[in-house]
Amino acid sequence: MGLLLALDDFGTGHSSLSRLQVLPFDNLKIDRSFINGLTADPKVAHIIQAIVTLGQSLGLKVIAEGVEQLSELEFLRSINCDEIQGYLLYRPLSLDQATEVLKNEQT
Repeated sequence: MGLLLALDDFGTGHSSLSRLQVLPFDNLKIDRSFINGLTADPKVAHIIQAIVTLGQSLGLKVIAEGVEQLSELEFLRSINCDEIQGYLLYRPLSLDQATEVLKNEQT
């Protein structure tokens, strides 16, 4: 069917390691709470790096949610995180606004 599955909010609540064993995920999305804590707690950087390494070793694309600071982006690039989401790139857009952005990027 061409659908890709993502394990959202990884590292919190029901998004645990055991889910990686039993479900056919394509993407692993690091919960924004880790990204927000990146500058406040040095341990968080190690946790994020471990999640990226784990996800990629399982053949998953790793996406960091909630990236708002350039320093967060730079760190994620330095550990080869695959993709990011967050206000650093765009604020939430309406359907019309998102369509316009996508049209402009294609030209």
